[in-house]
Parts: sequence; structure tokens; C-alpha cells
Amino acid sequence: MVAQKSKKIWIWIGSILGALVLILAFGAMFLSARWKPLLTEKIKEGVYNGSHHLYKIDFKSINLNLITGSLALRDVTLTPDTLVFDSLKAKKLAPAHTFEIKLKKLQVTGVGILTAYFKKRAEVSAIILDKPSINMIFNKVPKEIDSVKPEKSLYQQISNTFKSLHIKSIKIVDADFDYLNKSLAKKTKKSIKHLDINVVDFLLDSLSQNDSSRFYYTKDISFQVAGYKALTKDKMYTMKVDTVSGSLATKKIVAKGFKLTPMYPELTFARKYNVQKDRYNLTFDKIEFNDVDFMGLNTDQKLHAKSLRVGPATVEVFMSRESLPPPGLDKAKNFPHVALKRLDFPVRIDTVKLRDIDLKYSEYNPASKKIGSVNFKSLGGNILNVTNDSARLAQNNHAVADLNTLLMGSGKLNVKIDFNLTDKNGAFSYSGSMGTFDFTKLNPLSKALGLVEIESGNVQKINFKASGNTRTATGSMNMLYTNLKVKLLSDNIDGEGTKEKGLLSFLANTILVKDENPKKGEAPRTATMTNTRINSASFFNLMWKTVFVGIRDIVGVGIVPVKDPIQQQKKVAKKIRIQKREDRKEARKAKREQKKNQSTQK
Repeated sequence: MVAQKSKKIWIWIGSILGALVLILAFGAMFLSARWKPLLTEKIKEGVYNGSHHLYKIDFKSINLNLITGSLALRDVTLTPDTLVFDSLKAKKLAPAHTFEIKLKKLQVTGVGILTAYFKKRAEVSAIILDKPSINMIFNKVPKEIDSVKPEKSLYQQISNTFKSLHIKSIKIVDADFDYLNKSLAKKTKKSIKHLDINVVDFLLDSLSQNDSSRFYYTKDISFQVAGYKALTKDKMYTMKVDTVSGSLATKKIVAKGFKLTPMYPELTFARKYNVQKDRYNLTFDKIEFNDVDFMGLNTDQKLHAKSLRVGPATVEVFMSRESLPPPGLDKAKNFPHVALKRLDFPVRIDTVKLRDIDLKYSEYNPASKKIGSVNFKSLGGNILNVTNDSARLAQNNHAVADLNTLLMGSGKLNVKIDFNLTDKNGAFSYSGSMGTFDFTKLNPLSKALGLVEIESGNVQKINFKASGNTRTATGSMNMLYTNLKVKLLSDNIDGEGTKEKGLLSFLANTILVKDENPKKGEAPRTATMTNTRINSASFFNLMWKTVFVGIRDIVGVGIVPVKDPIQQQKKVAKKIRIQKREDRKEARKAKREQKKNQSTQK
């Protein structure tokens, strides 16, 4: 009997709860239907008034669930009113950035409806924008700080309705993002696919706008782009980035796994062009900006960071001498400090930290039909005061690099470079030193490009210093070495291979080349260096060729005139054309002989 009564009580309780759930469900459906028009009007009115009439939001439908506290807007568009923007700009109240947003669905979850209604505090768990299309437009707008009467703060604009607005998370997932810069003479557009943005702990109340731990009322805004891959516009490279991420809380921007990979092998790549064209093969494991001023980046497009760390990385550059440089080319514009001036936005990086970078430069010499290379292993060091910011340049107009590397993987080389960042002629100075080094390790470079084979030679010490600009460099050097012997080689234009010039090698070693410095009983020889850059030569070409002038002088071949590289290249090109004609003649002759023999056999 007791069990039957207990069972009836539970059935009675269950029936009541079920009825209450049904009543709540039907009530929620009824209220949702009644509230939809009101909520639609309030959302549109809130966006319009909250943005000083700058933005309008529109959507096709709205779904509201009062029980779960969720809201979904479909086919959403957010657009700025250009007339209102121009009016705000005239009043010096316009924002630097405006946004155009389109998305299929905007989801809001965990809305505390009772808290909002009774306590006037809006609590939201998450707002999710799935696969939106976002246009972010930058306009250089004037600001007048003192004479303009402060507008109402964002909190003051909502304070009549809510005491606070708290959103735990705002997620933008897999966005197509376009950044348009309208402040330049020529408008620019940069596109990013698959962008994720995460906003953490947005709080708008009477105190949050003065909370120094918050950025735009949030605890953090972070972003990430993953798996980026594209073909360059000229279709000569593929570009790949594993991830690019950033965080306002950590003040970092980090790129990992950046690769620029050529589509073709070295010579095939070069022969796609009628003129000289550098071929790059780049791999950067990590590039990291630290202590970034995100406020200045957002409002004024200024890139200010305490440091930029680059590496580990591999950088390979290849160029073929088969073709002449493009007409009118002058690589002076690509000198590091000259290129920095040409950037269309202010940059200030206190320290650039290079770590574990392997550099390789290669050239194809048609005279030897070989590729010569020089490499610098484990390059590391710091570059201080990398900037084109006028305020910083007024305080310090020099960037200073202090770099260490292993020449050909063995010679410990230190180079210091001082860049004058404001000199109109691109002035700079540099100095360097290297300890013991085996000269024969330069054969991969000297045999292919200089047609000289180093049989022996040991360096004890090299010191050099020079100053220059975009046209010339001058300086001095000393080099102590022993047992230097060289072998001169012929060219390989006829395709029969480079051969030793025996007599000339003998004369060079006995008459010209001084096999040691210092000679026994003599003071060490030093050299002065003067070098004039041809237009197609790079900054680093000017540096090393100036040092090479000093080396030539010390080893005794400085009296031999250096051939003009352009004229020499034209002569080599002519010899190649003549040789090709001869090869074609021989091929035709061989073909005729083959046909004649076939006819005779018949």
C-alpha cells in the first residue's frame, strides 16, 4: 500500500513538472514570437545610435530561445554610411578604421535574460561569427584633442539601459579578411584567408574604460592564420606559412614555417627571363615581434616593437651571368637603409636579433659553365635602432649591426656595419675581422666564377674597415697568411672543360703572387681599398668586392687591371653565340654525313 502511494506521488509530481515545462515552452515560444519584432528594432537601433549613426545592421531573420538564452541572426550585413563618416571626419571625430561585414549566421549563446531584465546587467557567454567576409578600411583621419568637446563614452551611451555589458568570448571563425588602405595616393588591398580572431572577456561598465589591464575593454584580442599557401603573381614561386598569430595581452606577433620556394631549378628559372633575375629560396622557421605597440599600429599604422627575432632560417640567392642586367636597373634602392626609407609606414624596432641563419649566394658563370657559391653558416647578431620614424631619427639616425658567422662553414668572421639612416647618398661604414682560415675552402667560388683554383694557402688573420655610399667604398685592410699557391684555369665555352693554364699559373706564382705576408724579415704589407659599384651590383656586392680589392693588392695581383664586368660579360656572351653557331654547323654537317652514309648503304 505504501509503495503504491509513493508511486502515485511521483507520478503526480512528474505530471506537474511536465505541465510546467510545457507551459514554459509554450510561453517562451509565445514571448519569442512577440519579442522578435521588438528585438529586431532594438538591435538595429542600438547599432545605429551606438555608432553615432555610422553603421547600419541588417539581417534576414532572427531566432530567439528564451529558455537557453540563445539568439541567431541570419544573412547579416554591417555597413558604414559614407556620408556620416565624411561628416565625422570634418568634425575630427571619425575613427581610423571602418568595417564592412557579411556573414550567413551570427550566434549569441548564454544570454542571462533574467539578470538583464531585473539587474540591468547584460551577461553573454559567447558571440560567434562563422565564416564572415570582413573588409577593414583604413583612412588617415585628423584628430583634434584639446578643442573638441569630448563625446559620450561607450558606457555612457548604454548606461540608461544597462549597468554593464559582459561578454566572455567573441569568436570570429575562418574569416575572409581584406585590408584596404585609402590613406595612400594609390589605394592598396591586402587579403587574408582563414583568419581566426578571439576576443576574451569584454567588459563595459563604469570602471572598465580606465582599466589599464584592458585593451578596448577586453583582456585579450588574439588572432591566427593557419595553413596559408599561395602562388605568387608571377607564378614563379609558391609561398607557404604554417601559422601567423598575435596577441594583445602578450604584445607578440609570431610567424612560423614561412617558405618561399621557386617553381623551377636554378638555371631553368634564370632562363625564363631575358635579363638577370635573382632567384630566392627562403625558409624561416620563426619570425617573432616582441612588445608590439598595437595601439599605434591600429590608429596610426606605426610598427613599433622592442625586438624582432629572426631564425633559425635558410636564405639562398642565385643569379646567372648568361643574361645582362635589366636596362636602367640600379640596386642602390635596395640597400638596406635606403629600402627602409622607402617604406610607406613608420617603423621602429629597437633590436633586430638574427639567430642561426645560413646564407648562400650562388652565380652561374657561362665562361666556366659552372655554378660558384659562397656560404655563411650560423649567422647571428643584433642590429640596433632599425627605424624610419622621424621622431626617433631626430634622436639617433644610425642603425648599427654586429654580426658573427662562419665563412664557408669554418672561418670565424665578425662584421660591424654602421648605417646612416638620413644621409641622402646612403652613407655607411663597416669593419671586420677573421681568424685562421684555409684558403682552399674558397675553391667552390673561385674556380667557377674567377677561373682560379687555390692549391694552398692559410690565413692567420684578416682585419678591414671601409666607408662608402651607394656609389663607392674606400678603406684599408691587412691580411697575414702563408703558403699561397694558385692555378689559373681556361674557360669552358667550347664545352671541353676548364683546363689549367700551366705557363700562366707558373708565372703568376713566381712573379705576381706573393706566397706569404709578411715576408721573412719584412713588415706586414697592408692595402688601401677603393671600389666603384656598377648599377646592377648590390649592397653586399659592394662590401665584399671592396675587401677583394684589398686582398688582390696584398697577394700581389693588384697591379693586374680588373676587367669591366659588363664589357666582360658582353664578350663572353659573344663567344657563346659564336660557339653555338659552330655547334649548329657541326650538327648539320653530321646530319648530312649520316644521310649520305644511309644512301650509300642502300
